[in-house]
Amino acid sequence: MSSTAAPTHLTLGRRGEDLAARYLEEHKGLVVLSRNWRCREGELDLVATDGHTLVVCEVKTRTSTDYGAPAEAVTETKARRIRRLTRRWLRAHQMRNCPQRFDIVSVLWPPGQTPRIKHLPGVL
Repeated sequence: MSSTAAPTHLTLGRRGEDLAARYLEEHKGLVVLSRNWRCREGELDLVATDGHTLVVCEVKTRTSTDYGAPAEAVTETKARRIRRLTRRWLRAHQMRNCPQRFDIVSVLWPPGQTPRIKHLPGVL
């Protein structure tokens, strides 16, 4: 992709997830355990830990707020799905009795501008 071409939806999402993972590790002290973990029911964007709590992050990246802030795209239906997928992740990784937190990382990345990251802990 040339530097002047607008990123596709999937490319933008992947770049936002890369940025979010780096931000959480470098600025929030989290360790990312899984990225884009999939099972037949869906996908978890980022699964991380602070050493005590499992932190599941939904990453939403947008180029503008024309249709609302990125975090507003996470509906209650999506939040329920994330919780269900987290239970599957815990079983797949043979983890039990693990404290959990559900976060959103909002990335607003207008073309040609510096991305703005907002970490919303415990909002789901």
